[in-house]
Formats: sequence, structure tokens, C-alpha cells
Amino acid sequence: MSLNKSIGQMYEWITHTCNPIRGKCYHDCVYCQVKKSRVKYLYQREPRLADSFFKKGLGKGKTIFMGSCFDLFAESIKTQWIERIFNRCLKFDNIYLFQTKNPHRFHELRKIGLPTNAIYGTTIETTYNRLSRAISKAPDVLERYAEFMAMSKVHRKMVSLEPLLDFSLPTMIAWMEIISPEFISIGADSKGNKLPEPPAGKVKELIQELKKFTQVRIKHNLSRILK
Repeated sequence: MSLNKSIGQMYEWITHTCNPIRGKCYHDCVYCQVKKSRVKYLYQREPRLADSFFKKGLGKGKTIFMGSCFDLFAESIKTQWIERIFNRCLKFDNIYLFQTKNPHRFHELRKIGLPTNAIYGTTIETTYNRLSRAISKAPDVLERYAEFMAMSKVHRKMVSLEPLLDFSLPTMIAWMEIISPEFISIGADSKGNKLPEPPAGKVKELIQELKKFTQVRIKHNLSRILK
């Protein structure tokens, strides 16, 4: 395990990334950047905890994406592992991003206590279940929406609309307003996966409507669609 400085590949507001679990992510998203990265060999075996995570410090004053290459909250991951990761994070004065395509686990983990020095996020690429099922083995987007919507308002929440696929404009606006995240990050496919993307006009209208009730953070890779 290593704490890596982030140079904007994921989010501009993240200062560091860290991956305390290595191995194959069974969500197996077709657009997964790890599959094409130079460290893909680390994520091809059965999931395992990186022992070095518990030996090295995390410093302070950082904003760390914990699990940038692996969904820490996939059903295959042991609750005891996540609890150990949470406890380790609490020893250091940082802000942590915990983002998942399986927000149901957040509800399960409330029993052991969710760290308060964290932002909790989920990914919603589309409003159409048929599209989400075609690109990932993760829970479909309707389930993600329902589970994340029910998450307590005492926790900081964000939503990632990336890679943004075609969607129902009224449904997406309604979902985001009901979830009421602190902010929404919107990005596009940046690896040429030929995904079914929305037209520029629909994306611009979505951004305009979302700004009426939350902060919208637009990623650079979205410019390709917005042209």
C-alpha cells in the first residue's frame, strides 16, 4: 500500500489516493481505468488487505480518496476489513472520500460507526437500469439511488455522474434533488470505451438545473461532450 499524491486524474479536490485492498473488483465495470493502467497486475487476484496500510502513517491535512482503484464496499469485502480501515483512518486528521457503487453497505456499517471526518459518495452513470446492467456487475442505478437517498443527512454526501451515459433528464434531476448531496461531480468516459453518451444539449440543461439546488463540479473530460 502507498499513499499517492493525486494529480487530478480522479478529482481535482483530492490531494491523495490510497488503496488498502488489492485484488479483483467483482463489479467488473467495462470502463474501469485500472484494467488499462500500469498497476493492473495488483488487481487480478482474490481481494486481500494490504498489510503495509496498517504500518505507515497517513499524515494530516490531506483529502484522501480511500479505495480509488477498488470498491471497498463491494459485497465480497469482509465487514471486519472495512472496520479496520475505518479505525486506521480515524487515527489521522484528514478528510476521507469513501465512494462506492454499493451504498447499501453504508447502512450495514452504521452499526460499527461511520467516520465523521469523511465524504460518502456513490456513482450514478445513468437513470436507465438496462444501461447500468450492461456496463457493470454492481447494483443497478435504481438500487444505488434508493440506498443512497436513505442515508442519514448527518453525513457529507457527494454523487459522481461519471462516466455520464444517456439518461432521463426529469428522473436524474429528481434523484439528485432527493438525495441532496453536498456537491455533484460530472465527467465523461475518458478511455474511449464507446459508451452511449447523452447529447450536449441535455447535459447542459442538466447542469443548469442541478446548480439550482447544489454545487456542480465539472470535470475536464466532460468538455468533449459539451463542445
